[in-house]
Amino acid sequence: QVQLVESGGGLVQPGGSLRLSCVASGSDISVTVMSWYRLRPGQERELVASAGLLGNKNYGRSMKGRVTISELDGENTVSLQMDNLKPEDSAMYYCKISARGTIYWGQGTQVTVSA
Repeated sequence: QVQLVESGGGLVQPGGSLRLSCVASGSDISVTVMSWYRLRPGQERELVASAGLLGNKNYGRSMKGRVTISELDGENTVSLQMDNLKPEDSAMYYCKISARGTIYWGQGTQVTVSA
């Protein structure tokens, strides 16, 4: 059984920062990619950033330049540093992992950017 635990969401003022974390656990999991997606009201889920086991990183267009994803470490943990947040960044942020050819999603953590 694979579990994903996300943390770090909350309320922040415009221009502020948040750091999201995702920890994957389970017996004998072999994570190859950990990603963050977000779902904004009325829009499709979109990639924010991903980190691969080989050190490769990808960033979605909407937050590129304002987010940094950490390396995928041996503890199956990845963090997402989000800076200069805007009200339009308010969304549910989800962690997704690829492990042995299977995709797993976390429950999500809410980020609200508001004055």
